Amino acid sequence: MAEMVTSSGTTGTTSHLLSSLDPLLREWLPRQRWFAGKGRPVTGFDPVAVTELLPPGGRLGLYHLLLRVHQSAVPGAPPGPGDCYQLLIGVREALPPRLAPALVGHVTEGPLAGHTVYDALYDPRPAEVLLEALRGQERIGGLRFERDERQEIRPGLVARLLTAEQSNSSVVYGDAFILKLLRRVVPGVNPDLEIPLALAREGCPRVPAPAGWLRAEPDGEPYVLAVLQPYVSGAGDGWELALRELAKGEDFVAEAHALGRATAEVHTALARSLPTVTLGRPQLQSLVDGMTERLAAAVRAVPGLRPYEQGLRSAYTALASLAAEGRTWTAQRVHGDLHLGQCLRSPSGQWSLIDFEGEPARPLAERRMPQPPVRDVAGMLRSFDYAAHSASPPALEWAHACRAAYCAGYAEASGRDPRTDPVLLRAYETDKAVYEVVYEARHRPDWLAVPLGAVRRLALPDQEARP
Repeated sequence: MAEMVTSSGTTGTTSHLLSSLDPLLREWLPRQRWFAGKGRPVTGFDPVAVTELLPPGGRLGLYHLLLRVHQSAVPGAPPGPGDCYQLLIGVREALPPRLAPALVGHVTEGPLAGHTVYDALYDPRPAEVLLEALRGQERIGGLRFERDERQEIRPGLVARLLTAEQSNSSVVYGDAFILKLLRRVVPGVNPDLEIPLALAREGCPRVPAPAGWLRAEPDGEPYVLAVLQPYVSGAGDGWELALRELAKGEDFVAEAHALGRATAEVHTALARSLPTVTLGRPQLQSLVDGMTERLAAAVRAVPGLRPYEQGLRSAYTALASLAAEGRTWTAQRVHGDLHLGQCLRSPSGQWSLIDFEGEPARPLAERRMPQPPVRDVAGMLRSFDYAAHSASPPALEWAHACRAAYCAGYAEASGRDPRTDPVLLRAYETDKAVYEVVYEARHRPDWLAVPLGAVRRLALPDQEARP
C-alpha cells in the first residue's frame, strides 16, 4: 500500500506519524552534513508529500518523506517558507549494530510507537527498493520512478551508501550504478538531470548518461528527487589524485591538460544541445552588479576583505567598461560549480565531469541561466590553488603549471584559450575567491588564508592578475 499526502490534504494517519517523528527529527536533522540550515533551531515541519514504500507492520517499514522544515529566522530577516528536504525513513523494532550511525531515534507514541526509526539509505534492503522501483518504472503514490530503457539495470545489485558526500547522498549498486539522492529539493527543472540528458542526446562521452530518475509533483509542482547513472568502478576524483601527486612530489601537468580538454568538450556539446545567448551591455551590467553586490556583502561579513575591496571592485568595473565599449560575449549552459572534486578519472585515464546541480545555495533559476564558459574555467583554476595549499609549504609553482596546462588543454579542444580574455577571467575568478572567503570564514577558518592569498593577487592591476 502507498499513501500520498500533501500539506493541503494531510490524513489523520500521516498527521499522527509526523507528530511522533517531530521531536526526533528536530534533533537529528541539524546534525546531518547535508542540512543547510545549521545554527538556527528547527521549529516545525509541514508535509509536502509522504509515501509509504514498505508497510511498517513487518520486519522492516519504509517511508519516503518530503518535509518543509521551519526554522527560527536569521536576525533582521523576515521568516521564509522553509527549505524542503527529502528523507527515506526506515522502521525496525531494533537496529542491528551495523546501522547504529543511521539512528534517528526511538518512537514513543503514534502509529510507530515502540519502533526505532533511522536513515534507511544506510541499509541495503531499503536502498534496493529504490532500484527495483526504477527497474520496473513504478508509480508509488505520487512518486514516479522512470528510466532509460536502452540501459539494462540488472536485478540483485547490492547497495552501499557512500559516506563522503556532503550536500546530498549517494548509493552505489554493485559497482554498476550510482544513485544520487538530492536532500534539499526545490521545484523546477533540475540541471543535475537536465544537463546529463542533453549531453547524452548529443553523444558526449564525458558525462555518464542517466539510466533512471525519480520525480514527484506534489501540489502540481515538479520535483527531481534522484538521478541514477553508471558507476565508474575504480575511478578516482581529481582532488584526491592531485593531492596524491603533490604528496609524492610529482607534477599534475598532463592531467590538468587532459582536464582542460574534457571541460572544453563538455562546453562544446552543451552549446550544441542547449540554447546560447549573446551578452551585451545590459546583460553584462546586470552580471557586474551581482558581482559587486556579493563583494559588498562579503566585506560586511569578513572585514579582512576591506583593504582589498577597491582592487577587487576594479576587476568588475574593467568588465563593465569593455561592455560599454560594445564588447559582447556568448553565454551558454555550464557546469556551474566545477572543481577537481567534480571530475573523475577512470582506470583507463578518461576524465568525466559529474554533479551538474550547480551551487546548491543559489536559486534554481540562477543555476540554469546561461553563463560564459569561463565561469567553469575560473572554478577549476581556484581548485588548483586550493590543492597547492594542501602542501607544506604551499606548492605555488605546481598550481601555476596546472593552471597554464588546463587553459592550454581547453584551448586545444575548443579553439579558444581562456587566457586571451583576461578581463572576463579575472572577474569570474575574483567572484569565486570572494565567495570562498565568506565560506571559509564561516565554516573552515583554518582554510581562510587560501582564498585571501588569491584575493591579494586578484586585487592587483589587470596585467599582474593573469594566470
